[in-house]
Amino acid sequence: MRTIREIIIHCSATPEGREVSVEEIRRWHRQRNFADIGYHYVIHLDGTVEKGRAEHAVGAHCLHHNQNSIGICYIGGCAKDGITPKDTRTPAQTAALITLIHQLCERYNLPLTAVHGHNEFAQKACPSFDVQQWLKNVSAIHG
Repeated sequence: MRTIREIIIHCSATPEGREVSVEEIRRWHRQRNFADIGYHYVIHLDGTVEKGRAEHAVGAHCLHHNQNSIGICYIGGCAKDGITPKDTRTPAQTAALITLIHQLCERYNLPLTAVHGHNEFAQKACPSFDVQQWLKNVSAIHG
């Protein structure tokens, strides 16, 4: 069993409002020679949470952090032009992300400080929002 120390939030880097399936992301990742989809969970525009890689399997989503992390990807992250980084989370995605983070933190006995954005570890815009600032607001609301 892996020891989980972090949860890392990602976006699919796709245009606002465009739905993408787990299978499509899996194809993208396999084209890059990944064994499977790199993320453990994908959150769709309507807030549906779909499993990607099994939690017990090491992900392929954040260099030097895969061994001990769970990767969550929300669909979106770019403006309609498909290039400009933008927080495109729908209210349903945001609610699902909050619920999933709380479930994973409880399952792995992690504090909210163990939740990060991919951009904290790489020179990327992903997930196109400041996870740490957002978590401060979420914890103030949800205690």
